[in-house]
Amino acid sequence: MASAELRDELNCSICLSLYTDPVSLRCGHFFCRLCIVSALDGATDAQEAAGVYSCPDCRAQYPERPTLEKNRKLRNIVKRFSSTQPEMEETGIFCTYCDSLTPAVRTCLHCETSMCEEYFAAHNKSVNHNLIEPTVSFMDRKCSTHKEILKYYCPRDNSCICVSCWVAGTHKGHDVELLDVASEDVKEKLRSVIEKLKSKTEEAEKRIQTLKDHGAEQEKKSSGLADRVTGLFTDLRKTLDDLEERIQGEISRQKDQVSLSVSDLVGQVELHMKEVSKKINSLEGLCNISDPLSFLRNVNTGDISAGSCDVISDVRDAPCVDEGLVSQILHKGLGNFADNVIEVKMKRQFSVMEKSDILLDIDTAHNNIIISQDLRSASHTTTSQNRPDGPKRFRSRQVLSSRSFSSGRHYWEVDVTQASSWMVGVAGESLERKVSGKLSYIGYNEKSWAIILSKNLFASHNNIHKLLVSGSPVRVVGVYLDYEAGRLSFYQLCDPIRLLHTVTASFSEPLYAALHIYDNCTIKIMTKNTGLTL
Repeated sequence: MASAELRDELNCSICLSLYTDPVSLRCGHFFCRLCIVSALDGATDAQEAAGVYSCPDCRAQYPERPTLEKNRKLRNIVKRFSSTQPEMEETGIFCTYCDSLTPAVRTCLHCETSMCEEYFAAHNKSVNHNLIEPTVSFMDRKCSTHKEILKYYCPRDNSCICVSCWVAGTHKGHDVELLDVASEDVKEKLRSVIEKLKSKTEEAEKRIQTLKDHGAEQEKKSSGLADRVTGLFTDLRKTLDDLEERIQGEISRQKDQVSLSVSDLVGQVELHMKEVSKKINSLEGLCNISDPLSFLRNVNTGDISAGSCDVISDVRDAPCVDEGLVSQILHKGLGNFADNVIEVKMKRQFSVMEKSDILLDIDTAHNNIIISQDLRSASHTTTSQNRPDGPKRFRSRQVLSSRSFSSGRHYWEVDVTQASSWMVGVAGESLERKVSGKLSYIGYNEKSWAIILSKNLFASHNNIHKLLVSGSPVRVVGVYLDYEAGRLSFYQLCDPIRLLHTVTASFSEPLYAALHIYDNCTIKIMTKNTGLTL
């Protein structure tokens, strides 16, 4: 009631709504600014000339257009009142019994009326009706069949029902609950769901943060790796530059030596030419003597012989640039460079993976697999090899390496160019061997991991197959195993080299290199060391 009365006091008498920008006249009455301005503007010229401006409430007259006084205090009161009555302002549902537009605080479903605080208090004391928040949608609260108020909830049919539905209707005999009880039960279940969803949200947020941290860590790692690669090639270039400088120095030394020797020989020949020219002049002078007696008296026996005029040096005496020596220096230098590459890699913290010596164990090979004499190649054959059965031999067309790995880092390469389909992988020592079919295939159980080419390329483990994209035909597969780190990686060694798949697992038993041989196919363990750096 107090709220309704206050509302009446705050209503403009012109627009009958809460004051907007309230102003007052000298008589003390309040109006919205726009309302009173409109009322004053409506005065006729005759009224204005006669000085009959008047207050709409008390009719007090003013000889001139009255001045409007702002009332900030009243404006603040209106704002505060409006802020405490948001729901009533928004619903626009008013008391059925009041003459003025008094906001309703409750609606009675039995009476289908809405009441303000005053009538609600009286109604609540007189009867025990079903009262709800103010609404004008009464039919939504009643049974469409019996037109009675919905009071119960049937969990079996997930429906809100009336008394008649429960007693004699389609829900007869069902276990039902009061709406407020059922509502609380459902809310409790929803709260449990909300808590679970919040828990999942928190878990998702943690995973997002973990992924972001991983991304930042990998970005930092890639940056560091790039710096290490740059440092590695800087070191290698310096080593090659030093070798080139040494070889160029040797070539330059030989060039200078040849040049100096040639210069000396040229000087000797030129000096000899001067002596010969002098001799020619002398002999020509003798030949010019016409008197035989004088001529013969001046000629020596040695003048007649030209032996002393022979050239004493020629190109055969000049040295040559020794390309063989340069080749020897280059060969030795490059050999030292190759030996130094490992040291340079270690300096830059790159692990150098030397190829492991992998041989195939013929005692594990299926009888339709031929193993080469060097124990590195496995081929399919339709002719049984009639090997004696043993505990290690497979009943499926597979073969394992004779060497197992239970620690350390290991790397090997498998040539699959002669196989249209193939399986290359790693198998645990306890892999089942005495069953036929895919149960023992590498990649089809929890004891093995494999890369499989059969129409498409897959990474397989425990019969779960992940489709891979290689970008080009896979001809050589590199397999890298870091046992302690629990890392198994498969590489495509064509140009370019690509990582096909990486497995992270906790290895608990010795592991073997494993091959599965399809019809008319050959797979070979490669021996040439590629010096893969990982």
